[in-house]
Amino acid sequence: MKALSIRQPWAWCILHGKPVENRKWWTSYRGPLAIHAAKGMTRDEYEECRDFAARLGLTVPPMADLPRGGIVGRAKLVDCVSRHPSPWFFGPNGLVLADVEPTPFVPLKGALGLFDVPEGVLP
Repeated sequence: MKALSIRQPWAWCILHGKPVENRKWWTSYRGPLAIHAAKGMTRDEYEECRDFAARLGLTVPPMADLPRGGIVGRAKLVDCVSRHPSPWFFGPNGLVLADVEPTPFVPLKGALGLFDVPEGVLP
């Protein structure tokens, strides 16, 4: 399975209604995708996302409550677009996600871009 590493709290937002993940790069990949919460997160990153999410009616948990450094969910990557009607879309490209669901936390080192989850890591 492919995975995408996303910094918190953006990964949490995806699990709670953010339908598109912004990237500078394009992908032709479509299919199952593990959502990986990156290990790194600064206070500024947290506060920027928390405040943005609040304007959209989403209350982000405290920094200390966000799991990091592992798989936190799964989704289907259904499209890659340069425009999207969601207020979560900033561009220049957006990975459109569907059938998003949280999963039990599985510690795993992340990587840049789409990366392969080793066999046997996910239940």
